[in-house]
Amino acid sequence: MPNVLENVGEKTIEHLDYVGSLNIQWWATLRAMVQSLPFVGNRYRWQAAVRQMLAIGVDAMPMVSLMSICTGFIFAMQGASELRRFGALRYVVDLVAVGFTRELGPLMTAIAVSGRSGSAFAAEIGTMKVTEELDSLRVMALEPIEFVLAPKYLAALIAVPCLSIVANLCGILAGGLFMFFSTRLMPVLYLNYVFAAIDLRDVVMGLIKSVVFGTIIAQVGCLEGFRVRGGPDSVGRSTTSAVVKSTFLVIVADAIFTAIFYYTGKH
Repeated sequence: MPNVLENVGEKTIEHLDYVGSLNIQWWATLRAMVQSLPFVGNRYRWQAAVRQMLAIGVDAMPMVSLMSICTGFIFAMQGASELRRFGALRYVVDLVAVGFTRELGPLMTAIAVSGRSGSAFAAEIGTMKVTEELDSLRVMALEPIEFVLAPKYLAALIAVPCLSIVANLCGILAGGLFMFFSTRLMPVLYLNYVFAAIDLRDVVMGLIKSVVFGTIIAQVGCLEGFRVRGGPDSVGRSTTSAVVKSTFLVIVADAIFTAIFYYTGKH
């Protein structure tokens, strides 16, 4: 019977192997992405990347917008309930604007995309693996990473930051509606407070986070699809694993970014 130390060692090696596989796949994707770029790459790969952008970005926009609006209302109401005690209701604007730009916008977008697109990546590639389509691509001298993964990754790098901007705008708009109905704060004055509260580096850092989150979602989702073994039931397990692992890694990455910005005086 294996003891506790052996179990811990096996799990550690398993997780290190997973991280190593992600890094190897990421570097292979970067090398293959040249074929997915416009003008310099294969036009069919670029067309596939555009279709993935529509699936990741445009199709997810209603859900991300609704989530951000609801969260913006909740965030503003919770902040107002506490700040009203100190007569500082004006700082609800700063709380909503900075909170969404730095944290909530990119994080909520990543969680939504992980549930929608990360699972779709794993299911699509896993099905191709089970039906031996990936082997057929190799027989035709087509690299699966270049053919399947690179367009998805390029689309995620473009679509996720754009969705984050939409989430920021919707969340801040919801905060403005709450302030108007609760304190009759005019929209023009609200926007002036928002622009005064937000720094350019907050927006840039939010976009950097979005790029990292998009990388995590695309790479984890595709890796889970490539690692499918067995029959159709394994596709379901890989889809679930893709959502769980990508969401967990996104939250860990967000915590690391926040800690770095905080201790370097930039957050």
